[in-house]
Amino acid sequence: MTDKNAARPRYELLDGLRGVAALMVILYHVGECFATSPQTQQINHGYLAVDFFFVLSGFVIGYAYDGRWREGMSMGNFMLRRVIRLQPMVVVAVILGAVTFMIQGCEKWDGTSVSISAVMLSLLCGLFMLPSLPGTLPEIRGNGEMFPLNGPSWSLFFEYIGSLFYALFLHRLSKRWLAVFTAAAGVGLATIAIGNASGYYHIGVGWTAEGHGLWLGLVRMTFSFSAGLLISRVFKPIKTRGAFWLCGLLIVAVLSVPYVGGETMPVANGVYDAVCTLLIFPAIVYIGASGRTTYAKSRNICVFLGAISYPLYIVHYPFMYLMYAWAWRNGYGFDKVWPVAACVIVGSIALAWLLMKYYDGPVRRWLSMRLLRRSRGLEKEGQE
Repeated sequence: MTDKNAARPRYELLDGLRGVAALMVILYHVGECFATSPQTQQINHGYLAVDFFFVLSGFVIGYAYDGRWREGMSMGNFMLRRVIRLQPMVVVAVILGAVTFMIQGCEKWDGTSVSISAVMLSLLCGLFMLPSLPGTLPEIRGNGEMFPLNGPSWSLFFEYIGSLFYALFLHRLSKRWLAVFTAAAGVGLATIAIGNASGYYHIGVGWTAEGHGLWLGLVRMTFSFSAGLLISRVFKPIKTRGAFWLCGLLIVAVLSVPYVGGETMPVANGVYDAVCTLLIFPAIVYIGASGRTTYAKSRNICVFLGAISYPLYIVHYPFMYLMYAWAWRNGYGFDKVWPVAACVIVGSIALAWLLMKYYDGPVRRWLSMRLLRRSRGLEKEGQE
């Protein structure tokens, strides 16, 4: 069977916007080194980049795969494609996390020693995307992270769940029922934000399984992923000039806004998070998908940012852990830490490019040739 989707064009502009958001995540994580509370965090709303990623993921998956179900694609084949797309970089990131944790001294944040066996168990859980529950042996940092060797893996955990939802039932829903489902998830998300489910009137939840963290993260992913999928089905391009620069600046601005409302009216921050996630990010994806890169320089920027976006997002945090431990142990402020932070940022970008070019791309191509070809062969045998 001919793959009719193979020749479909890429949304290079959306790839570039993903890269912009990934860079903002790095800056947000640098700010974590000096923040004493959610209110004092610099690049304060950087955590919302994950919601943008989920919207973008839903749009891209709908665009790339909706038509393939009618061509006979199986659930197993789809999930295999997602594993090939995501897992090679997860493996590298978790291994880097284990190495840097041992360099750090195999200690929890409170100074308690951690055994090598606990580190290896945490590594094994991370490789298979199994979350570590608070207080269990593989939860080796002692702060409740589901993936203590590489914190950002929590969003990939929910990305897999979103892909599974899509394969099980979302791809079967009509536009009308998908809209109803998305609206219901949106109500849940607004409730989390405005109802203070996080304790800080924000939706930066899902990274820990402590309390209701798993369920809150699930609601967070469900709305954004479904919204992106819905956009892919109702999408009709609108004429937009300078869409990349407009949307890129909007992402930077939205994620950089200080904590809204302060200590006197923190509910305003929950409202801000809800508006960004329910309205602004879907609008950015819609406008970004409508735009086109007409200049070679803009196209090259989008291609580069898109290529490094996922590797950059998933591999930078182990080095942040090292920087945090060094800065906190010595009581250093920004004046001492910023040169190291700059090196971490530049080094992470360089590492992401190297991994993309010499590891992620080649490995995914090899796995696609071996596993997808075999998967299609098995499906054909089953049909016969």
